Amino acid sequence: MWAMIVKEFRQVRRDRRTLVMMIVMPIVLLVVLGYAASFNVQSIPVAVAGPGAAAIARELPRPFDVVSSAPGQGRGWAQQQLRDGHAAVSVVAAPGQRPAVLIDGTQLFTAQATLAALSRLDRGTAGQQAGGSPAASSTAPQVTILYNPKLDTSAIMIPGLAGVVLVFIGTIITSLGVVRERQSGTLEQLAVMPLRPRDVYLGKIVPYFAVAAADLAIVLAVGIAVFGVPFRGSPAVFGLGALLFLFVTLGIGVLISSVSQNQGQAIQLAVMTMLPQVLLSGLIFPLSSIVAGVRWIAYLLPLTYFNEIARGVMLRAEPAGALWQPLVILALLGVAVMTLATLRFRAFLAPSARGHRRGGGRARPAGPAPGITTVPVLSVAGQQSSASDIPAAPGAGAGEER
Repeated sequence: MWAMIVKEFRQVRRDRRTLVMMIVMPIVLLVVLGYAASFNVQSIPVAVAGPGAAAIARELPRPFDVVSSAPGQGRGWAQQQLRDGHAAVSVVAAPGQRPAVLIDGTQLFTAQATLAALSRLDRGTAGQQAGGSPAASSTAPQVTILYNPKLDTSAIMIPGLAGVVLVFIGTIITSLGVVRERQSGTLEQLAVMPLRPRDVYLGKIVPYFAVAAADLAIVLAVGIAVFGVPFRGSPAVFGLGALLFLFVTLGIGVLISSVSQNQGQAIQLAVMTMLPQVLLSGLIFPLSSIVAGVRWIAYLLPLTYFNEIARGVMLRAEPAGALWQPLVILALLGVAVMTLATLRFRAFLAPSARGHRRGGGRARPAGPAPGITTVPVLSVAGQQSSASDIPAAPGAGAGEER
């Protein structure tokens, strides 16, 4: 038993990649997720409109943060700011009228924090009125929650869960499939075939792309039919975002498989890349509650931008023009991941090209190998022909059978 224990310790010590993932990665995840796991909303972006916009902007306390002001605009502009994701709350103020407060219900925690802050303001106004201060009841805001009036959690989670399904298929399943092929030896056989690294890369991801697309359709159908999640936007815009996102996740899976020696390492790396996407992409915790030192990681994760596209299209009916930034970023991430994966495959599939470069690029002239003498040999018909006389092995006698 002691020999087996020593052997396992030595094996773990030699597998440095797994050792680093077992020791270093849990510490990194603990630090990162410890700062990210917070439901507290520190800032609420507000857009104000109407003739009384300047006065409202001065009077709004924290955590409200006025990001845009348009005194000459009305309710249509204020609602457009919510639809395009420029603000979470819009206020339309006019002299002698009750301020209209519009809240984006797709940002669940921000909407709840807004309602709590407005409730505190109402209690403060009531206290001033009880103390003799002139607090007019006409100034009480009229609150309207848009896009998700009941603040249903399922309406917020299911568009993001569709992205999680794509991450699972694209990252874990794809990486396992390619590593399994390497372990069986079939990946090296591709080196002798007339295939370019790009052809191999695209050929590996197309089947998983089809499976992930079918899973996405099933998840959306169940979410709409069973949970009542609305789909108010354009299916074409949603499909474009899903296509770009799936291209990135499949590329990450292939890239993980190219740096993994076995399926265990592939699973570990896939989980390490999947967990931050679930927790740092805004799916569970709002991005505004993540400290700035960790928040920058969220902007490197493709699921962050797919969540923005899915929720914007399904719940707010955002057009493609309002979603150009996440679409462009997903396209850039896809190009970067595809380039890295293709370069990794080129290292596996072009060994002869590397040897050709090391040899100076000159081909050896045709002819007999050194040490082999060509002598004339009589054929059966008595004609002469040339043949290679291969020297016999040392110690072979004349009477030995050849």
